[in-house]
Amino acid sequence: MPLIPFDSLPDHARVWVFPGSRGLTTAESARLLATADQFLSSWTAHQVPLNPGRDWRLDQFLLVAVDERAAGASGCSIDALVRSARVLERDFDLTLTDNRPVWFRNAEGGIETAGREAFQQLADAGVVTPETTVFDHTVQTVGALRGGRWEVAARESWHGEVFFRSVVRKP
Repeated sequence: MPLIPFDSLPDHARVWVFPGSRGLTTAESARLLATADQFLSSWTAHQVPLNPGRDWRLDQFLLVAVDERAAGASGCSIDALVRSARVLERDFDLTLTDNRPVWFRNAEGGIETAGREAFQQLADAGVVTPETTVFDHTVQTVGALRGGRWEVAARESWHGEVFFRSVVRKP
């Protein structure tokens, strides 16, 4: 089944974010997306084809979404998606399935990754603040992405509650 253009997916489409541990070159990105597209074009849940789309952002983040109106992603199909991401990890010598680190923009706007303890140390030192832009990979829908809930000030996501305890999260 052909992929749905990501921009054509409805707001309610379920999304998964696979954050890369490093940015990829243009050639690596093309190869990674070709491999991902192979899997996604045949992705099923209980032998029913899914209606997925994908996006590649900032040369580092693979976003996969599925319009679940026709068929919903099941536990087994989600496991298959994660297994396919692990193949990409091996083939490209990067990590895509570890959501424990924090991805954020540094003062120059570049993307950095830090373990949670290291990010807390940066917060304690004032290097990162509640205004620091973080990537919130807990977004659940394409609509949340479109609504600006993925790349957001730390105070507006779970990062604010965890790393800046005195900051109250905005609704």
